[in-house]
Amino acid sequence: FYEITRKSYKASNRFMLGRYRSLRPCPECGGTRLNRRARSVKISGLDIAQAGAMPLSELLEFARALTLPAHLADIVKIPMREILSRTQYLVDIGLGYLTLWRLSRTLSGGEMQRIHLAAALGSRLTGTLTILDEPTVGLHPRDTERLIRVLHDIRDTGNTVLVVEHDMQVMRAADRIIDMGPGPGQAGGEAVFSGTLKACVTKSQSLTAQYLRGERSVGGRAPRPDEPREWITIRGARQNNLQSVDAAFPVNRLSCVTGVSGSGKSSLIIDVLYPYVARRTGAATDIRPGDCDTVDNWRVFHSVEMVGQDPIGRTPRANPASFMDILAPIRALFAATPEAKTRRIAPGLFSFNSPMGRCEECEGAGFIKIEMQFLADIFVQCEACGGTRYKPEALSIAFRGKTIAEVLALTGAEAASFFFDQPGVLNRLQPLLDVGLGYLRLGQPLNTLSAGEAQRLKIASELGSRARGHILFLFDEPTMGLHPGEVQTFLECADRLLDKGHTVIVIEHNLDVIANADYILDLGPEGGRDGGRIVASGTPAQIAAARKSWTGKFLKQYLNGGKRPAPKKSRHRQ
Repeated sequence: FYEITRKSYKASNRFMLGRYRSLRPCPECGGTRLNRRARSVKISGLDIAQAGAMPLSELLEFARALTLPAHLADIVKIPMREILSRTQYLVDIGLGYLTLWRLSRTLSGGEMQRIHLAAALGSRLTGTLTILDEPTVGLHPRDTERLIRVLHDIRDTGNTVLVVEHDMQVMRAADRIIDMGPGPGQAGGEAVFSGTLKACVTKSQSLTAQYLRGERSVGGRAPRPDEPREWITIRGARQNNLQSVDAAFPVNRLSCVTGVSGSGKSSLIIDVLYPYVARRTGAATDIRPGDCDTVDNWRVFHSVEMVGQDPIGRTPRANPASFMDILAPIRALFAATPEAKTRRIAPGLFSFNSPMGRCEECEGAGFIKIEMQFLADIFVQCEACGGTRYKPEALSIAFRGKTIAEVLALTGAEAASFFFDQPGVLNRLQPLLDVGLGYLRLGQPLNTLSAGEAQRLKIASELGSRARGHILFLFDEPTMGLHPGEVQTFLECADRLLDKGHTVIVIEHNLDVIANADYILDLGPEGGRDGGRIVASGTPAQIAAARKSWTGKFLKQYLNGGKRPAPKKSRHRQ
């Protein structure tokens, strides 16, 4: 590709209005990165660049249909077997919409995990332990079934598979369950059950077992009684694989965008809707909307918030207390103590980001970074402050018997009890408790949070925000990493946002959330080139009745209280 930098100026006063870079295909290779000699070799009219640009599902069909003379077929027997086998694995785990030339940096975490799974199957290893951290992230229930078949294949070839997962489909397909708990944070850390799935369902009293048995279920959310008065409508969305989609969402409702992997959900919401509304409301002016004609009725919103899967804290300095703006009133309380007043100490002394109070040795980090040149850097606790981050002077002041470092070591729930009569602190703590994060310590570095915890912390921040006006909240798989009990908490938080007059749209595969939505927009019917269309839209009952919708098929089973069918055996055996 050639990189092109463009500038635009206002002729009258020479002020630069904008500057951006764009990529254009190389005129010599057309963006294939291959020279003419490499592209001159063809099989059935297809060169290697064209083969690499085909969706894997189409490449698989091409390879299956390929007929070669007997002497050539014998020569390429082994590579053809590998091509068919490895491509089939990728299709089986829901990646048939990808191309071989797809850049790895553009793949989601879930897509990368599934590619590693396919590589594990293709390597034909035995006696291997494979550990997966939530491989169902970003997967539709249909694709989860395919994933389970692959996991069973790895197991059946003499390997061991250990999966960290919350998805009930995966749990029910497991041979053994190790249930950690009984609660989160310091209330957890124990193996409350370890045994077969059958024993977990019949004997365990853990929270997970109660959901597996059906004693507990996510739901109880009542749809909004009145008809929506306004709708926001995307016209002619053509970004990526979207097929000139016209998509409407009700205002002041909880809407779900569903569909199999690669069906166009992110393209519609993250690439088109969010930047369009963000630019026009002034929420973000440095992003360009994806290809579409227009978005009608965006003026009903004063702002838009995109709550995605990006980390919210890249350094150990950020913590829940700073993110929720709780530190300011806490510092003020310490500065208001009699001893602090006598010594004329300002609130800044109790900030580990300020030279007034931070440890000079570690500059308020609490640790010292040791660079290891060719190895990963290591971090050791600061000997000067013992990891507290503060100077001795800051630690010499106590509020109700606790230093500022000891207060930051409290969990959210403990802090709520400690500051029970301090509304300035308590009001900012409450949203943290409302989203089920009361177990986090106030000073816990944000870069130690899971993706699910980070998303809920963002929600807590918005619940505690004093911003006025109608906000459009967009969530990208907010139930990622959440136990069913925590999914219930998310739905309650979404209702709080609706009660404030806001609008919530989520990209989601979790049937617990989908079944409790006010409105559903289902994209598909497949991924990649075979997706990008609206398959069905309406209430959960209407989607469940849609015969051509994969989401509808699984939603119907869910609403009827029936168990999903057991995964079919894979066609692969090694």
